[in-house]
Amino acid sequence: MSERYVDANGICLAYDDFGNANDPAILLIMGMATQMTAWPLSFCQGLADRGFYVVRFDNRDVGLSEKMLAAYIPSTLSMMLKAALNRPLTVSYKLGDMANDAIGLMDALNLDQAHVVGVSMGGMISQILAAKHPARVLSLTSIMSSSGDPNLPRARKQVTRALLKRYLGFVKPSLESTMDFQRLIGSPGFPQDDGELEEKVTAAFQRSFYPAGFARHMAAIMASGSRVDLLKTITAPSLVIHGSDDVLVPVACGIDTAKQISNARLEIIEGMGHNLPESLVPILMELTAGHVSAVTSALSPSAASGAA
Repeated sequence: MSERYVDANGICLAYDDFGNANDPAILLIMGMATQMTAWPLSFCQGLADRGFYVVRFDNRDVGLSEKMLAAYIPSTLSMMLKAALNRPLTVSYKLGDMANDAIGLMDALNLDQAHVVGVSMGGMISQILAAKHPARVLSLTSIMSSSGDPNLPRARKQVTRALLKRYLGFVKPSLESTMDFQRLIGSPGFPQDDGELEEKVTAAFQRSFYPAGFARHMAAIMASGSRVDLLKTITAPSLVIHGSDDVLVPVACGIDTAKQISNARLEIIEGMGHNLPESLVPILMELTAGHVSAVTSALSPSAASGAA
């Protein structure tokens, strides 16, 4: 892949694209501390082959995008106490700022509108985009994400322990520990063999290794709170996809997300966890492409165009 760079919202973002820039645009937004390369190439190219201009990018503080070196990170104890007491957190940036990064990227690429597809934290950012920038979002696809309602079920205990150990530095990010964590949150119905998993994790480490971004992304999520009221304002045609076996963001979170968005369509995939293995791509492709194609067909040619 050949990354390119743009100034977006005052931040240098790395991105790449697939397809014809004159086709309707799809903007892919990745999850917490995860590089854009986690979007499978087969998924990106498959959407392009169906007549869409596909853009994926590294969020701030991850991959090859700009690192927020001076950003304040509250201590773990402070975050946990304030979360338990439902008190606001002081952070340097929140998910809304990351949504503004995405708008800045669209501006830099001369994209008036786009279908927005986000996974996990990227789904949260996508929800904010659809709610706060309705004129820019043709459709929303929220995958393995949540409304942020504090009353929803949390990650399973072993997953929470694993995340805390990484956050506190008791487990150093490495090829082995990252593969172990990916196995923990993976899709039992769509297993990855060790070769596929090792190849993906190795490529990610070779491309960029920046553990500090994990802490700042987690703080941004926790400080952003519930999006329930925002979700109720979304008017873009919305598809919510979630796995029945997600141990990081339980399926109840996807069900709740769809419940909060008017007329949202919910698709629960049996055997899917919290990852994007190659064996899951055909199902995700059919659901996502079907959704954005239906919305595009319903629009006039001028409204469907992603390019200015």
